[in-house]
Order: sequence, then structure tokens, then C-alpha cells
Amino acid sequence: MRRHTRTVTALASALLLAAAAAGCSDGGGDNGSASDSDTDTNHADSREAEVVPAVSSSAAPTVDVKNNSSLGKMLVDNKGMSLYEFDKDTKNKSMCNGACAQQWPPFTVKSKPAAGSGLKANLLKTTKRDDGSMQVTYNGRPLYHFADDTKAGQTNGQGLNAFGAKWYVMDPAGKKITKNSGNSSGGGGY
Repeated sequence: MRRHTRTVTALASALLLAAAAAGCSDGGGDNGSASDSDTDTNHADSREAEVVPAVSSSAAPTVDVKNNSSLGKMLVDNKGMSLYEFDKDTKNKSMCNGACAQQWPPFTVKSKPAAGSGLKANLLKTTKRDDGSMQVTYNGRPLYHFADDTKAGQTNGQGLNAFGAKWYVMDPAGKKITKNSGNSSGGGGY
């Protein structure tokens, strides 16, 4: 009975911590609005939930390399989702908050990210966002997902001009890939 009580207590604590973390990571930034629509906020939170490991998980989030059929080798997260850089950002500083962060969810982590095969581990770091969360950077560039990429391999955000600048996927050397993906249909790219 005592072991069962400890297990239930540990599980409840983990769920409470996960709920608190999700509630605190609204990506609101410094735009001063109390909240956007519940639908948009829930969408952003669900995207972040895909990249932030569970409280009880011991596995570190990973940045990997995939070979995209039209863009070549590019950075992806551990689920194969494309990672983008934002031209408006400065070195280790995100300029994407509020509505921007809902459309382009920052790749945030709770633990140090691991570099997959083909990446330079010394280029993979984190930076503190305005909301206090830790965002993964590569070669000093904060990394993001795109809300309209719904499957691994999609690059629907490639080359888009949104929120004041262009968005691009990155190569393993830490350089943006500026050619178009030809992936407007939403299909997988690798």
C-alpha cells in the first residue's frame, strides 16, 4: 500500500508540474495583451508540448539532420519536424513573441539539447526568451517550428515573409538555406 501511495503521489506531482509548465509558456512576450483567443493559445501550447520532454523523461531533446529532397540537408527536431531561423532575430535573441510565437512556436526545452549525427555540438546551445523559457539555438540563431507544418518533412514556412522578416530552414553548418522548397502542397520532403 505504501509503494502504491508513493507511485500515485509521484505521478500526480509530475502531471501537476507539466500542467504548470504548459500554463506558464504562453509565448506572450512583451506585447502587453492579456491573452489571445483560446484556440490560438491552445494551438501554440500543443506545438510546444511536442518538443518539450515530459517531466519524468530522462531523454534530452535532440536536433537532427534530414536530407530534404529539394532543400538538401537541414535541421529537424527529434520528431522530424523542420526547424526554422527568423531573419529578424539577432545573435541569441528572439524577436518573435505574441502572435508571431503562436504561428512560429519557438523550439523550447527544459534540458540541454543533444546534437544528432552530422551536427556540430559546439553550435547547439540555448538562449533565454522574454517569457523565461529556454529556446534552442544553432550557430547563435534561435530555432522555431511552423504551425502549418503538420507532418515530419514539411517545409511550408520556407522563404515566407512574416512578422517583419523571412523564415528559412538551416543546414548542418548553421547557415540558412534560401532556395524555395517547392513544398507548397504540404507533402513530406524526405
